[in-house]
Amino acid sequence: MAKNQELPETEPIQSWRPNIEGVPGPIYRAIADAIAQAVRRGELHAGDRLPPQRTLADGLRVDLTTITRAYTEARHRGLVDAIVGRGTFVRAAVQGAAGGTIGRAPMERGGAPAAGIVSRPAAAAASGVDMSMNMPPQPPLLRRLLREGLAARVNEAGLADIMTYRAGLGTGQDRAMAGRWLRPVLGQVDPERILVCAGAQCALTGVLTMLAKPGDLILTEALTYPGFRAVAAQLGLRLAGVTADAEGPLPDALERACRDARPKAFYCVPTIQNPTTVTTSLARRQAVAEIASRYRITVIEDDAYGLLPGTPLPAITSLMPALAGEGGFHVSTVAKCLSPGLRCAYVVAPDRSLAGRLASAIRATSLTPAPLLTGLVTRWIGDGSALLLRDAVRDEARARQSIAREMLPAESVAAHPDGLHLWLTLPAHWNRRAFSAESRRQGLTLVPSDAFLVEGEAPNAVRMSLGVAESREALRAALRSVAVTMLADAPRSYAEIV
Repeated sequence: MAKNQELPETEPIQSWRPNIEGVPGPIYRAIADAIAQAVRRGELHAGDRLPPQRTLADGLRVDLTTITRAYTEARHRGLVDAIVGRGTFVRAAVQGAAGGTIGRAPMERGGAPAAGIVSRPAAAAASGVDMSMNMPPQPPLLRRLLREGLAARVNEAGLADIMTYRAGLGTGQDRAMAGRWLRPVLGQVDPERILVCAGAQCALTGVLTMLAKPGDLILTEALTYPGFRAVAAQLGLRLAGVTADAEGPLPDALERACRDARPKAFYCVPTIQNPTTVTTSLARRQAVAEIASRYRITVIEDDAYGLLPGTPLPAITSLMPALAGEGGFHVSTVAKCLSPGLRCAYVVAPDRSLAGRLASAIRATSLTPAPLLTGLVTRWIGDGSALLLRDAVRDEARARQSIAREMLPAESVAAHPDGLHLWLTLPAHWNRRAFSAESRRQGLTLVPSDAFLVEGEAPNAVRMSLGVAESREALRAALRSVAVTMLADAPRSYAEIV
């Protein structure tokens, strides 16, 4: 089945209305039973599109939630498929009068598979939204900037400048423009302290390689970026979590860990934290800077989202005193505020000496960034295009966060209005893993909290990224599916019955 094959515009069967009057038990189960019976009797056929939920709710004079639960129950029984943004379709006829088998993909009435519908789990690939990938929305402006910017780069530079290896990590112009880009969070920075890298991941790998050896301890927030966990595991480093609240890491917990555990560094994501979306307050940033400086603990500040807020807070590393050979490393990527395809990140070392040592560590693992792309970002910063694109990304992120606030229960959502993701706390009847699995069956990929856990008990929550959906309409449909699933009963599992 082609991935981009369209689902046929099947009209819903508006006239179908189950007779549930006098049926004992919950109404939603009676409706699900009626769907099964209608398939057996041949009243509904594989591939038929059921009435929209609100239409059926009005026809039966029940509330919309009841129909939502009924359709979800029917899906759990294998009777129907919910195709995000398209509707609910009968999967296959029940063995008997209609002669089919529950569990197959929907069929056309002639027996051929309905176009655009595939059996689980491939349905996710055909119609899904990967909300596990935390990336910015790609505004139309990006295509024009790429076309014009790349053409200008090729025309103004020789092939030797853009298609060969470089001796250093960024030219003088690259580093100067990086300093301009980071000024809102770092203030004025010596360009010789700045290194240009092929993405934040290689910057983090270089910093850890330089600072620590296998078995050393690194502090992080209790829930943290999985990419950092992966690097630490690869290098044989131990991680310990620091408790945080709505303002960021708790100073008492951080000081206790610095005093008792003697870690090599403290890694944190202070702005729109991944995954919890918490932005560390200015007071907490000052406390973190003071504690780390007093215990001479290096801060690794992953500021991937630092330039997304309309009024950015100063970086923690900018608040630390300038001590020779000590301080913090500020890592900032353009992946979250411009585009991940640019593969460009900046790391600011405490001084020139440490910048030189870090450059050696980065070159040992990733050589140099691509001159074509880093030069393109440098050009965009210089001519103002980067700010235009960042503002377009921010505007779209705000619009998508507004949609999320509209579609999801407010008490369950933690989010930053300028952020790319949200943190969804699930109702008690849903386990985070079961919820993620059920969402995947519907074509949506979410990330359960376990992926971020450093230590302790994982909260019953999932991270949802809003940027990958191709349009606001696609996002709205995906979030509607999430909201419906939250209201539904968790599917019954028979895996432990023998």
